[in-house]
Amino acid sequence: MTTTLLMSSLIVSFLLILYYTTIVVASSESRCRRYKSIISFGDSIADTGNYVHLSNVNHLPQAAFLPYGESFFHPPSGRYSDGRLVIDFIAEFLGLPYVPPYFGSQNVSFNQGINFAVYGATALDRAFLVKQGITSDFTNISLSVQLNTFKQILPNLCASSTRDCREMLGDSLILMGEIGGNDYNYPFFEGKSINEINELVPLIIKAISSAIVDLIDLGGKTFLVPGNFPIGCSTAYLTLFQTATVEHDPFTGCIPWLNKFGEHHNEQLKIELKQLQKLYPHVNIIYADYYNSLYGLFQEPAKYGFKNRPLAACCGVGGQYNFTIGKECGENGVSYCQNPSEYVNWDGYHLTEATYQ
Repeated sequence: MTTTLLMSSLIVSFLLILYYTTIVVASSESRCRRYKSIISFGDSIADTGNYVHLSNVNHLPQAAFLPYGESFFHPPSGRYSDGRLVIDFIAEFLGLPYVPPYFGSQNVSFNQGINFAVYGATALDRAFLVKQGITSDFTNISLSVQLNTFKQILPNLCASSTRDCREMLGDSLILMGEIGGNDYNYPFFEGKSINEINELVPLIIKAISSAIVDLIDLGGKTFLVPGNFPIGCSTAYLTLFQTATVEHDPFTGCIPWLNKFGEHHNEQLKIELKQLQKLYPHVNIIYADYYNSLYGLFQEPAKYGFKNRPLAACCGVGGQYNFTIGKECGENGVSYCQNPSEYVNWDGYHLTEATYQ
């Protein structure tokens, strides 16, 4: 199969993952067999357990306990959902193992895939954000830290194989995120102005682009780069901006100006990716349109098997959206729905397994 045909098939495959609610794993074997592993970077949208392993055993995060993972993993796996994430469905589709977290793993290898994504991670370094007056208590495992960790372990990974290091990386699908969302979440929830937050957009795009270039230099050939979600449909944001003066879309109930901000980030990211594709024509850079894929669920929830009130959280308590900031999923007194598959939002910040599927 030629590279062009292979990539066409891969793009079709990912469109199926993003737009349909069922996945036929066997169909991937003939179309996408060349990918031998998944290398992942990002935040909680792709974290398969890193944050739990990095946490103090006496103060484990919510994702270490039920109801997280209750729909699939039993017990919880450290994923911020009731079950599988997008990265898990991609692995299934490609006929590959679920990608284990790097932190806390005993035997890291290309065969299993490697995941550096960490809950709360940012595209920009913590020190830089603090200088900008963003002081939320968030992890220091930024995108550059994740990338540098990968570079440090790469010689040992390759030394244990007879295959060339660049070849091994070239045979991997590299998932770049989602990353950058938290760079916006923290200042929004700290009350920063939209003008201040807008100034971060080109810096975040540059951080993602620079990481891709570094990985290309190491031998990476295929990159799946997700855009941001429609944050104006996020339960947490809807609760944060729940005032009489905030305009809501009468059709979806989402907040238009927040969604426009997300669209702006995505447009800038796509422009940058097109430039990278021109600079590196031998590399395949695929933009994953998480925004429109998710927004369609809010436009026609019943079509995809969700309730007609898709903005409320499954796991939460209080208010119009079954969510209270500071009293969140996993805490005492916070309940969760009986059928998470009917809900789009899981805990106010993250999505259900059914949505990710």
